Amino acid sequence: MKFNYRIAAYLGFAGTVLLGCGTGDIISTPIENIDTSPLKVTELTDAEAKNWGHLDLVKDTIPGMAVDKAYAEIIKDKKGKTVIVAVIDSGIDIDHEDLDGVIWTNEDEIPNNGIDDDKNGYIDDIHGWNFLGDAYDEQLEMTRIVASGDTSNPKFSEAKTALEAGIAQLSPTKTRYEQIYQALQEADTAFTKHFGTADYTNDQVKALETTDETLLKHKSVAAQMNNFGLESVQDAKEELKGALDGLAERLNTNYNVDFKGRTTGDNPDDFNDKPGYGNANVKPVKKSESHGTHVAGIIAAERNNGLGANGVANNVQIMSVRAVPNGDEYDKDVAKAIRYAVDNGAQVINGSFGKSFSPHSQWVRDAIKYASDNDVVFVHAAGNDSKDVDVEANFPDDNVDYVEISNTYIRVGALTSKYGSKMVSGFSNYGKNNVDVFAPGSAIYSTFPENEYKSISGTSMAAPAVAGVVALVRSYYPKLSAAQVKQVVLDSGLALTTKVVVGGDASNVKSFSELSKTGRIVNAFNALIMASKL
Repeated sequence: MKFNYRIAAYLGFAGTVLLGCGTGDIISTPIENIDTSPLKVTELTDAEAKNWGHLDLVKDTIPGMAVDKAYAEIIKDKKGKTVIVAVIDSGIDIDHEDLDGVIWTNEDEIPNNGIDDDKNGYIDDIHGWNFLGDAYDEQLEMTRIVASGDTSNPKFSEAKTALEAGIAQLSPTKTRYEQIYQALQEADTAFTKHFGTADYTNDQVKALETTDETLLKHKSVAAQMNNFGLESVQDAKEELKGALDGLAERLNTNYNVDFKGRTTGDNPDDFNDKPGYGNANVKPVKKSESHGTHVAGIIAAERNNGLGANGVANNVQIMSVRAVPNGDEYDKDVAKAIRYAVDNGAQVINGSFGKSFSPHSQWVRDAIKYASDNDVVFVHAAGNDSKDVDVEANFPDDNVDYVEISNTYIRVGALTSKYGSKMVSGFSNYGKNNVDVFAPGSAIYSTFPENEYKSISGTSMAAPAVAGVVALVRSYYPKLSAAQVKQVVLDSGLALTTKVVVGGDASNVKSFSELSKTGRIVNAFNALIMASKL
């Protein structure tokens, strides 16, 4: 299930500057100086905040991927080969001003003639395929297991317990949010009356001097909202309203055993039922379906065009594969989507989705192996449950009992912009065996539907950052195999040993090297150098 964090916390202190040996040499971490190098203590500028994932730890003391440095010092005016990157996600706004020039087009298909011209099993698939049809809201997988009533399912009891726990957690949260929203409404009404306008400013509220106890109470509420990073009572009201709508939606759909979201007419438990189900409309069905658009922009928003964001990779075409609903994706859809991407020329696949239950996990593993066997790199988000995925499974995965079936699968955890003890995003999953590497994932600025831009957080944002680096390497060093590219991206990262807070729990502190196979953060500059040496 996709998941984003709307408001990123300001986490921790920044850390050490990494030392390099000049252009052309791979940067290594000076372990002996890791705790004594100068710290960056200033807040990010607006420009840095919107581009921090592309900055350089050596130059900027921000744990980005050195993308800007790679373009300035390595890529420069080099011409690369076009790389097709499939984004398996929610719908993508393919008309977005910062994406419309990088959308893949199936040249073998004649638009809108109702004929499968290229005979790939999908009619009029001009820019990709939509395995969800007209639907978007969906149940969680555990809800579907409980709704089936099949108590013989070995996962039934576990799913039922998890569902009940989820509902028990959301209901009081919704009540608390309703109480806060009520307080904000009362404050807004009082300030509007006091200042004589609904457009009063936060500065006016801060400067308010009064002996009226009610107004003082409302001023205190406004101050609390400021502390949470919300600039005004009006902003806080809008934020809370969105949160309340989201909670109600989750309770009414994701956790509702009676909800029926699927509209494609196929049997999701029969892999071969109704081939070619879905349709060719890869766009979002509503504006709030924004996840896929944001992910696509991280990978490939048109660079240096004067618009909102720069993608990691140039020379990219984005293939839109709509398979991730507002809830848990179906294993059948994901497996079909991966195979569709491979069969139609994708060299990189980004999967910013995941779930804790997977009834047909083997279908997806088989598809991941299919991608590997066909020289395609599959980049997958580690998940946002603050958990060790070596202990608690997160699907899809590429192994059975740690025996990997793919040598081109990369699982990615998320970083914040502040190097140091709180460098790992509090929501990020981790795992010495089942997470490969970390990359920028907190407060990432990218494209949103209808020519908008926003910063959101999640391992969903870290995965496409890595997919962009993979695409860069494949573009400028096209003779390398997918397996070689994976190894380059993993081996060229910055190896860190600093102690970090894990899962947002201040009492859980580990060496960063223990949180993934590599103990590294991805670095585009290093990856291109290593690729050139191969």
